[in-house]
Amino acid sequence: MNQAAAVGGSEAEAELQPEPEPEPLLSSAPPAVAKEEQKWPGSASVPASGAKEKTTSTVPLLPPPPGLPLAARRALASLSEEASKLRRSRRSEEGKPGRHGRQKKTKRVVTVDTSKAKTSSEALKICIQQLKWKEFPTGRRHLCDIYWHGSSFHDGEVSSSGQVNKYPGMTELVRKINFSRAVRTMQELFPEEYKFYPRSWILPEEYQTFADQVRVSKENDSSWKPTFIVKPDGGSQGDGIYLIKDSNDVRMLANLHSKPAVVQEYISKPLLIDKLKFDIRLYVLLKSLDPLEIYIAKDGLSRFCTEPYQEPNSKNFHRVFMHLTNYSLNVHSGNFIHSDSVNTGSKRTFSSIVTKLSMRGYDVKKMWSDIITLVIRAIIALVPELKIYHQTYIPPGKPGPTCFQILGFDILLMKNMKPVLLEVNANPSMRIEHEQEISPGLFEYVASPVDEEIKVAIIRDTLCLVDPALKKNNRHQSCLTDVAADSDKEKTTEAELHDMNGTPSSKEQNLSSLCLKQVFPKYSRQFSYLLIVDRIALLFIRFLGIKGSMKLGPTGFRTFIRTCKLSNSNLSMASVDILYIDIARRWNVIRGDRGESGMCFQAFMEAIFHLAQRRYKTPPLREQVEALVNFCDYQLEVQEDKHILYGRGTTDQRLSLTMYQPEGSRSGATNHMHLLNRMSMSNRLPASSLPASADQQLVNSMSSRVTDCSPAASFSPNGWDNLGCRFCRNANQSCSVIGLSDVRSQRLKLTQILRPSVTSYFM
Repeated sequence: MNQAAAVGGSEAEAELQPEPEPEPLLSSAPPAVAKEEQKWPGSASVPASGAKEKTTSTVPLLPPPPGLPLAARRALASLSEEASKLRRSRRSEEGKPGRHGRQKKTKRVVTVDTSKAKTSSEALKICIQQLKWKEFPTGRRHLCDIYWHGSSFHDGEVSSSGQVNKYPGMTELVRKINFSRAVRTMQELFPEEYKFYPRSWILPEEYQTFADQVRVSKENDSSWKPTFIVKPDGGSQGDGIYLIKDSNDVRMLANLHSKPAVVQEYISKPLLIDKLKFDIRLYVLLKSLDPLEIYIAKDGLSRFCTEPYQEPNSKNFHRVFMHLTNYSLNVHSGNFIHSDSVNTGSKRTFSSIVTKLSMRGYDVKKMWSDIITLVIRAIIALVPELKIYHQTYIPPGKPGPTCFQILGFDILLMKNMKPVLLEVNANPSMRIEHEQEISPGLFEYVASPVDEEIKVAIIRDTLCLVDPALKKNNRHQSCLTDVAADSDKEKTTEAELHDMNGTPSSKEQNLSSLCLKQVFPKYSRQFSYLLIVDRIALLFIRFLGIKGSMKLGPTGFRTFIRTCKLSNSNLSMASVDILYIDIARRWNVIRGDRGESGMCFQAFMEAIFHLAQRRYKTPPLREQVEALVNFCDYQLEVQEDKHILYGRGTTDQRLSLTMYQPEGSRSGATNHMHLLNRMSMSNRLPASSLPASADQQLVNSMSSRVTDCSPAASFSPNGWDNLGCRFCRNANQSCSVIGLSDVRSQRLKLTQILRPSVTSYFM
C-alpha cells in the first residue's frame, strides 16, 4: 500500500471516529477548586469521552500539596468520588454517548405471551429472538404487549392495552357456509366482481334449489357434464370432502341437518405443472378494521397432488391424491416428496412456481394483479359482519385489546391463469417442521426448510408492523405512512397492481426487506364502491340498542324505519312489523337459532334488499340499495343537524358547526345556510351557486359535507332553480322516488326547523 492510500485510509477512519468531548468540570465545585483539581495528577479527574472508566478507588494516589488544609483535601476527594459514581450510574442507564454527544435511551423490551400459540410456537421463538424481544412461553403474571393465540380470540385473557393476533368472530365467519353467504350477498350486488368464487349451494336448506338448477341446466345443454365437490361446513384438512356428478349422489341426506355442508362447482381444468394439480396458500395480514389495512405476503406455498391429474370421471372420483391438494392428505401418500429445496418436492415456494411460469411465457404480473384484487374483494365481503362481532366483544369507547390476524387464502389457478378462491382459513398452520417416519410406526418432527423460509418471515414482519414502539421510535412507521399518503394523493392504476413482484420502490427498500406488502388502503380508490355493505353494517350497529347484542330487536327495526323516514302510504308500520317477523323467523330457522329472537345481519340485509326494491322500481339491485342507503344516511344527518341547531348537541358538535359558517355570521344568530344548501348539492350535477356573502371556505366545506342522496337544485338570491332529483333523474317538479309530489315541499319541510327570519329570506 502506498503512502497516499494509507493517508486516505487514515482520513476515512478519522471521519468515522466520534469527536472527543471536552473534559467536563464538576458543577458543584467552584472554578478555583476545579483548576486545582486539574493540576494534581494524583487526584481522580473526570476522564474524557471515549476513555475507559477506571473501576479502582477514587482515593488520590499522591498526597495533595502540604499547604492545603486537611478538611479541604477530604472534601475534594469526596467530590471526586461522588462525581465518578454519578457518571457511572448515568452511563449504565443511558448507554454510551452518541456521535454528537447525545445520550441514547435504553429501548423498552417488547413482551410476547406465547402460552397459547400451539403450532406457531417454534416459528414465534425464532422471530422473537431475531427481534430481541422477550418471550413468555408459560404466560406472565403481569401484562404483556402482544398475546399470540393459536385458535381464536377467546383462547385466553388479554389485557385491555395489549394486542392479540385474532379477531373475535373470524373463526365463525370463514366457515364454509357463513363465508359462502357473505360472498353471495356481494355477488347479488356485484355479480361481475365476485366471479372468482365458485357457484355454491348450502345443504340441506338449498338442496332442492341445487337439484332443480342442475336438472334445468342439463336439459338446456345436453353436452354439459358438470362435477361438484361437497365440503362439510366444519371440516378441515380435507376431511369429509368428496366429488359427485349429480344431486342424487349426495351422501346421507338425513345427516345433513346435523352436519350441514356446501356443494360447489368443481374446477375441472386447472393449471398443471409436471402433470400435477396444485394450489397456492397465500398469507394475508388483516392489520386493522377501521381504517381497513390489508397486507399480502410476496411469497407463499404451492402444495401439489401426488398423482398425475385426470379430469374427473366415475372411475377416479375416489382418488383423493389426484383431486385434492390438501397437505394433510397427500403427506400420507407414498409419492409425497419431502425436499430441502424450495424448487422441488410436493411442497414448494410460490415464487419458484412464478419463476417457472414466467419462463414459459405466462403473464405473471397480470396473475398477481388478479390475486391482489381477489384478496381485497374477499376481505371486503368479510369486514361488515366482522365489525359487528368486534363491537360486541370490544365495545367502542371502552378499553379493549387491539386485534390483527394472519389469514390463509387457498387459491387455484385455472388454465387461463385466472385465480379461483377455494376457501379462507382463520388459523393457517404456522408449523415449520413436519413428521417423518424413522421406523415403522415411529415418527419424529424434522425441520422443513420451505415452511421455515416462508412462515418465519411472515410472522417476523407481522410483529414488526404491530410493534408497540412503532409510533414512537421506528422508521417503519414513517415509511408506511408515506406510502399510504402517496397512495391517497395519486390515482392508482392497474400497472401498480401488476408491480407486486417487481422492483420495490425506494420507500419499500427502507422497510428492511419486509415480505408483507400493503394493498389496502394503497389501492382503495379502485375498490371503494364495494363498501356499500359496510355502510349497511354501520346502520345495523347504530340501531342494535342493547350493547353486546348481535341481533336487531323489533323495537330497533321500527326505530330504524321511523328515523330514516322509510314508512309511507305504501309501507305502513303494520307492514314493517310483518316484514320483520317473517324475515327474522326464517333466518333463525336457517341458522338453527330456533329458541332465539331477533334479526341477524344477513336477515337485515334481506330486509334492506326488499325495502330498496319496493321503494325504487328501476333495477339493477346495486343502484336500488345504494339509493336507499344514501337516503338513510341523509335522513340521519339531518336529524343530527336538528339536534345541533336546537342546542341538544354536544359542545364538540356545536364547535364543528361553526366551522361551516361564514366569518361574519359566527356572532349573533345561528347561520343555517349550510343545512339549506345541503338540499341543493349533488355529486352528479354542478355545484349550486351561493349568495355573495358566503366565502370560498364555506363553499368548500359544504361541498365536502354533501351526501349522495340529496335532491338536485341550485340556489340564487332570487330563489331556487333547476329543481330535480338525483334519484329518478327528473328535471321537473315531481319526484316519484322521494315520495313527494313536489321537490319544493321537501325544502319547505326542512326549513320548518329554522328560524322564521332565515326561512323567509331563503323562501
